Amino acid sequence: MTGPAEPPAVTAARLAVVDACRHLADRGLSPGGSGNLSLRVGDWLLVTPTGSSLSRVRPEELALVPVEAGAPSPASAPVPSKEVPLHRAVLAARPTATAVVHLHSPAAVAASCLDPARLPQETATGPLPAITPYQVMRLGELPVAPFALPGSDDLAESVRSLATTAPALLLANHGSVVAGTSLAAAVDLAEELEAAAQVVLLLAGLPHRRLTAAQVAALRAR
Repeated sequence: MTGPAEPPAVTAARLAVVDACRHLADRGLSPGGSGNLSLRVGDWLLVTPTGSSLSRVRPEELALVPVEAGAPSPASAPVPSKEVPLHRAVLAARPTATAVVHLHSPAAVAASCLDPARLPQETATGPLPAITPYQVMRLGELPVAPFALPGSDDLAESVRSLATTAPALLLANHGSVVAGTSLAAAVDLAEELEAAAQVVLLLAGLPHRRLTAAQVAALRAR
């Protein structure tokens, strides 16, 4: 018994996903080939396959799964990343989103390991102090999901509850996950998060200016 044939729109989207994978890898955001991407096309979800490298994945290797868990998948499909539950959870929480990017990029991972309760300063974007306007406006609150095993339902459920109000999240001691209304928007947001974390880490231990609470409130009101 065979599954449904691949829709033409999905076939066309494969090249866009591979281009996004290469883009992120070229910028050093996929150490060891890590990370995974997904793009929703109708009722289908294109996902990078398990064991793949973002720098080398090919269009035909992308896995095709239904957006809704339990629906039939195409026959002989590549095995998707184990983080499919995470991607489905983010998309369920954000109905206008079409793409999800999950990375283990160095600065985002470092930020995900910070403990806000033990930091000597107030923070405004998750564990990060407010440094730049676009950090505040684009990343929002940047909540941190508690640690759970990669690929687990526990991780997916905690992210689902947080993603309803946040397009970008950190996964404790793990990395980042962002959603966008397009693949390009999700990639841009992932890069913005990594850059914001890099700036904060570069300034650690150095005297520097931070945005005031009033400035943060004004930026969020825009």
